Amino acid sequence: MKGKHRETLKRIYSRPVSANIQWRDIEALFLTLGAEVIERKGSRVEVFLFNEVRVFHRPHPRPTTDKGAVAGVRRWL
Repeated sequence: MKGKHRETLKRIYSRPVSANIQWRDIEALFLTLGAEVIERKGSRVEVFLFNEVRVFHRPHPRPTTDKGAVAGVRRWL
């Protein structure tokens, strides 16, 4: 795992929950962990990892992920 992915993982698990993690960094972490990422309608992204499927909403218009989404990723990982 590259240092950038380790840094993203640290930011996901930091306290208090971070609200300025770039979604592309989270998605890159998923891919590094072996996930399959599938585009869905609208801003939805389906992630298949650890024999489970989760659907996330890709943030827009800003590329940063809100606290709720970061907490959801944290609960899953």
